[in-house]
Amino acid sequence: MAETHQIQNINLHLCEPLEMKSNWIGQTEILKQVLACWLVVDEEDLPLTPRLVGPPGIGKTQLAMAAADQRKQDLYIYQCTADTRPEDLLITPVLAESGKIAYHASPLVTAIIKGGVCVLDEGNRMNEKSWASLAPLLDHRRYIESIVAGVSIKAHPDFRCAVTMNQDESTFEIPDYILSRLQPTLTIAFPSREDEKAILEYHLPFCSAEMLARTVDFLQNAHELKLDFSTRDGINLLRFATKRLQQDADHPLSKDAAWQEALVRCLGAEAVDLNLMAQQRHRSLGGQSLPMGFGDFFFQSDDPLHPDSPNFDSPDFGDGDDNELDGFDEEDF
Repeated sequence: MAETHQIQNINLHLCEPLEMKSNWIGQTEILKQVLACWLVVDEEDLPLTPRLVGPPGIGKTQLAMAAADQRKQDLYIYQCTADTRPEDLLITPVLAESGKIAYHASPLVTAIIKGGVCVLDEGNRMNEKSWASLAPLLDHRRYIESIVAGVSIKAHPDFRCAVTMNQDESTFEIPDYILSRLQPTLTIAFPSREDEKAILEYHLPFCSAEMLARTVDFLQNAHELKLDFSTRDGINLLRFATKRLQQDADHPLSKDAAWQEALVRCLGAEAVDLNLMAQQRHRSLGGQSLPMGFGDFFFQSDDPLHPDSPNFDSPDFGDGDDNELDGFDEEDF
């Protein structure tokens, strides 16, 4: 039966903490930074609420989970969405079987009461109205106020929070008065080759060394080209490829065919040629690896008529003699 908590004549039903593995591999400095944010060095000091920023699938939530594990605190995760309401974030009224209203605390409020760690996952998908309800929690006041339940709840001294944010376009712009409460910003980089290999081996100990090495090469190439294929993409690719290899014993796929099929099915056909994909993405963003010349407006770079093409036959306009124009006959005039 779910734990309850009595506050101001309201009986709150609390959430269960999340139980799952939270191993963090590599990038020890960013883990130390998160833990530093949650330290309290004096009676007058307060913990910080960091923003963990990076592309999807890079391990932002895993990082916060690992930090909570190192502190030996219960972990609660709230998944933020575009239609999250303040009552969803805090306390939700539910009609019980008895016909009475029962009040259920969110993972965030449960962490506030119990002194746990709450991760607000993908926080920049949430609207301003919901963020406004958290303003007093994220500054020196450290409390929340539920209009639905008519209660105010002071945060437990051990309560800690972090917010993950994806770097993509399907997000809201968070107002400055909230951003000023979500500091510092900790940006998670793509892992090194050694770390990425170790992460894949940790999650996929059953995967063949050949396919694992090929996936690491693919991901590292993507990182160098500034393409947002993440370690999570590599894990999903390898899972599917391994399953395909095991699926049909009578007509087994080769490892190469299984990996190529998984690449296309998981990441799209354009992922087959990362260099071409990078060039197309770069151009779609209005960039060019080299300054555009006049010929770029009329011809593709590989067109024989493009001035930069090796097959382009430029007319000879002479050696500078004013009385001679090489390459043209008099009758041309």
